[in-house]
Amino acid sequence: MKEKLLVSACLLGRNCKYNGGNNYTPAVETLKERYELVPVCPECFGGLPIPHPPSERVGDKVLSKTGEDVTAAFRLGAEKTLEAARRHGTALALLKERSPSCGFGAVYDGTFTGTVVPGNGVAAELLAENGVAVYGESRIQELLDRA
Repeated sequence: MKEKLLVSACLLGRNCKYNGGNNYTPAVETLKERYELVPVCPECFGGLPIPHPPSERVGDKVLSKTGEDVTAAFRLGAEKTLEAARRHGTALALLKERSPSCGFGAVYDGTFTGTVVPGNGVAAELLAENGVAVYGESRIQELLDRA
């Protein structure tokens, strides 16, 4: 039986990105040999429509480019993502880097200028606080190399 791995659905090519597109990453396909992939989209889980205005994390809040406070939707999505990890019995996640929900270690700074600062997305932070090891797509090889 393969170990389960939560994966941002956009990395698998699902059109759930804020703008209606995806972040398909072909290297994610190589993970299917070792892991059972469990697609998740915290923003969809939180009830945000696709498409929706881009959002960025500002401290403990998440604000859309239009100025709307969408923190509650991001928190709900994070909670449902954690529930999915628990339901599937996985302690690993591969999430979209720099995202206000999925980024881990670095996120966009809230100015909508492409500036990246240290920090975590809401879902990535909650997963990590609950013992889930979070990886970004630039670290796929580390997941393949795990013993």
